[in-house]
Amino acid sequence: MNALHVYAGEDGATWRALFAAQAPEIECTAWPDTVEAAAVTSIACWNPPDGFFAGFPNLRSVFALGAGVDRLVERTDLAPHVALVRLVDAGMAAQMVEYAQLGVLLWQRRCLDYRTQQAQAAWRKLRPIARADTRVGVLGLGAMGGAIAAALDEAGYRVWGWSRRAHQIDGVRCLHEANGLSELLGETDVLVNTLPSTTATRGLLDRTRLAQLPTGALVVNAARGDQLDTSALLELLDSGHLGGALLDVFDPEPLPPDSPLWRHPRIVITPHVAATTLPGPAVAQIVDNLRRSRSGESMTGVVDRSVGY
Repeated sequence: MNALHVYAGEDGATWRALFAAQAPEIECTAWPDTVEAAAVTSIACWNPPDGFFAGFPNLRSVFALGAGVDRLVERTDLAPHVALVRLVDAGMAAQMVEYAQLGVLLWQRRCLDYRTQQAQAAWRKLRPIARADTRVGVLGLGAMGGAIAAALDEAGYRVWGWSRRAHQIDGVRCLHEANGLSELLGETDVLVNTLPSTTATRGLLDRTRLAQLPTGALVVNAARGDQLDTSALLELLDSGHLGGALLDVFDPEPLPPDSPLWRHPRIVITPHVAATTLPGPAVAQIVDNLRRSRSGESMTGVVDRSVGY
């Protein structure tokens, strides 16, 4: 018998009920339910404990209950033949667009400059900046980054995009490879990072690359904390080269209370909430993939473990 098991911590019962409502033909259990491990062929999960997958001898597919799969790609208990499947969107792209817009507005409407003036009780009107004069660079042009780039272009901003592979988005200048990244950084007022965490992207935003941004630029990191050198970020903020940062992800998480990031006046911090999984759309996508698999069709969102996404 084919069965689905869900590992979602204390929310397991909620997920199980959603699967039952959308796909009553699928036998579904959720941690900490008692489960017949040999019957389980699919698992939907988020951050299961070490060794978790080794307990399911007939596992064929694992569905991530989130967009990021870097932690699952690195698992030693997940056999190579098991298909690893990410959520392509599940309601997260729209949230990520909103978060990117927040970062753009922080720069365009000079919110951090006005916050500094507020602390000084200084009433000074600063030069307004038009959308057409605001250059946005988006790193990563997948489901999230592509949606951000398209939405900001439609809103009237000057948008660049960079990714590992070549992409084409109407109205957006899309670049790739190392030379393309340097070109984008040099012409970006607001840098929005949505790249997946892979061996190629960890540490990508180091001091050298951050310093390529124009004076006063703002960095938005909504991808993974291990991609951004926060020591270099602080240094460039303190020197005045960078104008600010909107940070949603950190290494480690939660961000330790003694981190200087918390107290920096040019940094806005959110606790990994730029885009959260919406259970309804997520379940619909997983159910669709399970039905595809059982009818012999290809699933969407299957991860290429050799590249990490």
